[in-house]
Amino acid sequence: MKWEKSTLGELIKSYGGKIQTGPFGSQLHQHDYKSEGIPVVMPKDIINDRIETGSIARINDDDADRLRKHKLNIGDLVLPRRGDINKRAICKPENEGWLCGTGCLKIRLNDEIVDPNYLYYYFTLSQVVKSILNKAIGSTMLNLSGAILSSTELVYPPLPTQRNIASILSAYDDLIENNMKRIKLLEEKAFLRYKQIVREEKFQLKAFNKVADYINGYPFKPKDWKEEGLPIIKIKELKGGVQNNTPRNDGENVPEKYLIENKDILFAWSASIGAYLWASGKAILNQHIFNVKPFDKELHNWLYFSLLERIPDFINLSNGATMQHIKKSALGMVFLPIPPKKVCEEFQKETEPILNLIVNLNQQNTKLREARDILLPKLMNGQIEV
Repeated sequence: MKWEKSTLGELIKSYGGKIQTGPFGSQLHQHDYKSEGIPVVMPKDIINDRIETGSIARINDDDADRLRKHKLNIGDLVLPRRGDINKRAICKPENEGWLCGTGCLKIRLNDEIVDPNYLYYYFTLSQVVKSILNKAIGSTMLNLSGAILSSTELVYPPLPTQRNIASILSAYDDLIENNMKRIKLLEEKAFLRYKQIVREEKFQLKAFNKVADYINGYPFKPKDWKEEGLPIIKIKELKGGVQNNTPRNDGENVPEKYLIENKDILFAWSASIGAYLWASGKAILNQHIFNVKPFDKELHNWLYFSLLERIPDFINLSNGATMQHIKKSALGMVFLPIPPKKVCEEFQKETEPILNLIVNLNQQNTKLREARDILLPKLMNGQIEV
């Protein structure tokens, strides 16, 4: 079986397609964004190789029509063009007609030559990621351009083989996606129970810093990042779990207080403020994230859902022109509803099986990712025939 080799630019020139940068700031201003309308995909919305809509910006139909050349088609590959450029997402049917936003680029090849899903998985290969990172420009923030992506080499087999490869790999991602949906439903179930208790029970309002201690993560430097050891947990891992490109460290020179385990409550106080229940195994916490330790153990599960409920309050207290962050002193300005000890104990007992199932599902996803990532290069280099 013959495998072809070409650059993206050569493929586009010969067979059609495009590499296009999203609209610049002069075309789309802050006041153009609305609470409802057509979603605009920004770098922050590409999480765990998927387009997330939790905080996605939107524009009205008139602006979307004005910027229609930036609309996404099914199969388009979307990448950040600055900052965390080693991410990508593929436009799925539910994303069709959305816009490639400011700070992103889209890649569209002739799908009779290159299968879009094959291209997506090709861009997850470590050597391809490294090649793009090496070509990116910028000392403080890496930047991509259409020219850089045009020079990216693509190795591909005949179209039927491409589709078979993509089908094998997507089977793993479909299982991961189903588990993530189950996790979301489980979290919603426990959160609804929490809100029911808040409505029905008497409680005291207590400052966050009066009910828990919080340990900031270890100040790792890029030189400390290795390919083996315990995963280093940054905000990216809080949102998407441990990935094959997550930096690691053996932990020998890291104090034990920075180690985290399943069901630890983690609170991101910078860049993307939020509370998370860690469920991906033993790891080392990076700075800009607190490991929240309740003073009373029976308060653990209650505290997690209280923090989730109060995230808007924390965001309102944040400052920073280019990046949100919360000063430690401000943590005492957010008050949490704390019911009697007996109620917290009952809530802990009731929600513990739910949280355990969430941990199990996350562990399944970790194993699925590992299996997929072992197969990926072997399929892409023809070592495994399909």
